[in-house]
Amino acid sequence: MADILQNVMDHAVAVARKAGEVVREALHDDRKVMTKSSAVDLVTQTDQKVEQLIIQSVKEKFPEHRFIGEESVAAGEPCILTDDPTWIIDPIDGTTNFVHAFPFVAISIGFSINKQVEVGVVYSCLEDKMFTARRGKGGFCNGEPLQVSDQTDVHQSIIATEFGSSRDPEAVDKIFCSLRNILTLPVHGIRGAGTAAINMCLVASGCVEAYYEIGMHVWDLAAASLLVSEAGGVLMDVEGGDADLMSRRIVAANNRTIAERIVKEIVPFRPTRDDAPPQKR
Repeated sequence: MADILQNVMDHAVAVARKAGEVVREALHDDRKVMTKSSAVDLVTQTDQKVEQLIIQSVKEKFPEHRFIGEESVAAGEPCILTDDPTWIIDPIDGTTNFVHAFPFVAISIGFSINKQVEVGVVYSCLEDKMFTARRGKGGFCNGEPLQVSDQTDVHQSIIATEFGSSRDPEAVDKIFCSLRNILTLPVHGIRGAGTAAINMCLVASGCVEAYYEIGMHVWDLAAASLLVSEAGGVLMDVEGGDADLMSRRIVAANNRTIAERIVKEIVPFRPTRDDAPPQKR
């Protein structure tokens, strides 16, 4: 198992670097934009090109492995996590950032066995920061160990979040209510990089104390969730139970004290699960 996971890690890092080159080159070209679920849920030809690059490369080396990819699911592929070795891929986490050349764009590659993420690679390609983690082996950024913040006072914390792509008025009201509740605790500040994976890497790096969001997807979270836990952080649902990567809800924090305090202020709602039947998604 150890040798297999190291091979997976090495390949994930190599293909993430190749994907990063494609993304950087595309920034200088015409970034043709299309939409998926709404006018603000964007996809580009580069998203699709990068996902195909990653999947094709993995298939050649690991032909028996399965895939969950953002663009594949958007095209109608099922989003079911089984016990089989599975690569969970977001070719561009931060597509809206990419479209606007806002400098936080990540390639996110998670690898799971028995429904547990064993390898996580997040490449912040415009910063050239390679975040890597293997279960039980720690988390790293460009080879340097990651460690979450030791802050236990929420009033001295920075919290990260995003507004997501839903513009449903009821969901937006709850998002802003949560934001107001947390901001007025008070906390030192609210931040957002525009990508779930990088926000979680900021938690793992000790730059922010917590990140919460409702509405992102398993491909946004899989790799970075391992980085947070391997850096000493905690993961939980926005209502305080165990984190469920298919639920599209997450709190990632440096410790349980901060996580539980944030949970008290979140106004929850339940988006359609990633593993719901296609007709319900």
